[in-house]
Amino acid sequence: MIVKKIEYTNYFIRCLAKLPADVQKTAWRKEELFRINPLHPSLRLHELHGRYIGVWSISVTNKYRIIFERQADGGILFMSIGTHDLYKHL
Repeated sequence: MIVKKIEYTNYFIRCLAKLPADVQKTAWRKEELFRINPLHPSLRLHELHGRYIGVWSISVTNKYRIIFERQADGGILFMSIGTHDLYKHL
């Protein structure tokens, strides 16, 4: 997987802003790592299943993850960030 660009939904930005400052900082570090090496083991990149086919996840911490879609133009769309509860909002 090559990351050409990352875009963010308004929902992602709102969810990120509600997280504790330390989690926000870690999320931006993981986003940078994802840009450089999306297959880095600490990201635990995986595609979701069931009704979430085509949606991917990377880990921010053991508790928090970022959910995204791959775009046809090679870009990435970060859709949401949060705990496992975030799956309810996709």
